[in-house]
Amino acid sequence: MLNIGEAAPQFCLANQDDVDMCLKAFRGNWVVLYFYPKDNTPGCTNEACDFTEAMPQFGEMDAVILGVSPDSTKSHRNFIEKHSLDITLLSDPEKSAHRAYKAWGMKKNYGKEYEGVIRSTYIISPDQKIAAVWQNVKVRVKRKTDEVKHVDEVREKLKELQS
Repeated sequence: MLNIGEAAPQFCLANQDDVDMCLKAFRGNWVVLYFYPKDNTPGCTNEACDFTEAMPQFGEMDAVILGVSPDSTKSHRNFIEKHSLDITLLSDPEKSAHRAYKAWGMKKNYGKEYEGVIRSTYIISPDQKIAAVWQNVKVRVKRKTDEVKHVDEVREKLKELQS
């Protein structure tokens, strides 16, 4: 895991429109960088829709949201169109950013071990330092009386960091 206060690893990845986007271009802004396994799967769709719904609030906090998966830019375009997403999705088929952010590694499922995406979220400060980290993210957690969304935790942490 990357440590709070550490320099955020730099990357340049193609977005859904095949335009290279580099982290350094967002210097001066807060960045919410989240890594997810696969377009059009239930958890990933919930997460992308939750971040899209919260975009206006993040925008008011001068924050940019970037989602990253190993999927192709074409897959991202289809995902965005199918679910009316309003966030930027970056394609990392080589998993270079995933590895730099410790979002790629060994996982276990039904007793089998395999390499895969470790669902993770980072808040990167305007000076491009790691400000907050979540690893092994649960997109939505059901509690006795309600459902807690990961996006709400991220938004609250960003408010706290900015105050």
